[in-house]
Amino acid sequence: MSRSPHPQQPAEAAGAGPPVDANRQREEADRKKELLGAAGTTGLKPDEKRRPDGKVVLTEDEAEPALAFALPEWRKWSILVLILCIQTSMNSNASMYGFAVDGLAEKYAVPASTARLGQFLFLFAYGFGCEFWAPWSEELGRWPTQQASLFLVNLWQVLSALSPGIGGVLVSRVLGGLSTAGGSVTLGVIADMYHPEDTGFQYAVAFVILSSVGGAPIGAVIGGFVGQYRSVEWIFWTLMIMGGIVQVLHFFLVPETNTFILIDREARRRRKNGVDVYGPNEVKKPRFSGKEILKVWWRPFLMFLTEPIVVWLSLLSGFADMLVFIFLEAFTPIFKQYNFETYQIGLAFLASIIAYIISYLTYLPVIWHHNKTRKIDPDRLSPESRLWWLLFLAPLLPLGLFGFSWTSWGPDKSHWIAPMIFAAVIGIANYGVYKSSIDYMIAAYGPYAASATGGNDLARDVLAGLAALYAHPFYENIGDETHHLIYPTTILACLGVIVIIPIYIFYMKGEKIRLKSKFAQELEIARQERLAKRRRASGVGSTAEKAKQQATHVENV
Repeated sequence: MSRSPHPQQPAEAAGAGPPVDANRQREEADRKKELLGAAGTTGLKPDEKRRPDGKVVLTEDEAEPALAFALPEWRKWSILVLILCIQTSMNSNASMYGFAVDGLAEKYAVPASTARLGQFLFLFAYGFGCEFWAPWSEELGRWPTQQASLFLVNLWQVLSALSPGIGGVLVSRVLGGLSTAGGSVTLGVIADMYHPEDTGFQYAVAFVILSSVGGAPIGAVIGGFVGQYRSVEWIFWTLMIMGGIVQVLHFFLVPETNTFILIDREARRRRKNGVDVYGPNEVKKPRFSGKEILKVWWRPFLMFLTEPIVVWLSLLSGFADMLVFIFLEAFTPIFKQYNFETYQIGLAFLASIIAYIISYLTYLPVIWHHNKTRKIDPDRLSPESRLWWLLFLAPLLPLGLFGFSWTSWGPDKSHWIAPMIFAAVIGIANYGVYKSSIDYMIAAYGPYAASATGGNDLARDVLAGLAALYAHPFYENIGDETHHLIYPTTILACLGVIVIIPIYIFYMKGEKIRLKSKFAQELEIARQERLAKRRRASGVGSTAEKAKQQATHVENV
């Protein structure tokens, strides 16, 4: 799980070329103004920097040495590593709770199904909480928003641990989900540090996505030990300790990276030195626009309802993510057949962690090749090129599910390593689905990418939350006593075959689909126009070259 890029998510290089005319340039600036909340100041020409009120606005280009773009590469990656720690802490909140269900049911004398609601409520609230935090990450900055989020999440862990009844635990889980900023901050930091055409941009995205998907299984590994050797309260104390450590690390080691906040700071510094310039937020009136905030909140839901690319890739991504939480339930009855203890069931999730790392490593040469191609011609690769490697990884999802299903008979028919191997196969596909779908949406939707990926993350969290509700009865009530662990995963495998089909449709027909999109068509039209200009220029050049060669030949004769 991980969260979506923020409203400042930059456009993919394929859509960042020069405008065709002045009107389009003005429209583009207006749209960026709405999305970025920066009064459109970053798009001002040198002769437009002075506002009607006489104030001169400092632009991004002029302030770049003071921005996160200028940080040395080692510093950027130290920040990314700390983001990995934050994501692990946040996503462990969901997976570790699975090891508290039986303990909570016993402590409060309630059915396990009631205790299991805490996992659903957290994930469901998490999906919406990330969207609610996004505008404040833009307006107030990444650092204070992340600190506030971590503080509140840690606070609700105390309520969960000390609650006198199950109601208090469930309320704290809802509040914890709503308080989790997620990728509205963490993924947003990437866009603060890298331009989309930078070679490091895709590497950073791949790494942060690794931290997003890897957090849940890491939490499961830790939760297995805590669940076996400590009382149920220690699940929440452990989560609070993890959250407290990452909050302290973030407080001291991660600087503010939000571009507009840093431009404001640089403008104030220059005014102290006698240069009369202002930052974009200093001249923005009103400072906080309720209309803009509501627009940012609503757009992910609108795109999820109206954009075929967003809908289908979000459903695929959500399906892949919910498997992690289904496995939190399925692993217990399957591996108890082999007399696994609770901590050993948690250790079984190491298969998923290893799989995510393998999948991440397979993307590195693909990214290298794309960067090399883009240096030659920024428009040569269409957004659909981001789906190419997924064409090969996606079939591993249903394949892994079929294999996991039919190796879950128990020690009489298969070794315990067999279902773990197929769980790893599923993990390889899971990372690929999330990585490629996020990449494709960034490339296809440009300045609207934040909203597109927001819909994706919403689907992942909501579907994962629903899985926490039905996974237990799913593996208890389908099939006879011999097949009740076999048939449920087989059903999921059949669904997996269906949900990967749109990947191939988008790869082959994505350009036509984007041309019909309200949000993506302008970006694609601009790209096509640039390609046509290059072809015409290339044609003129080759005609002149041929004429020159002919003249040389005649002269030689």
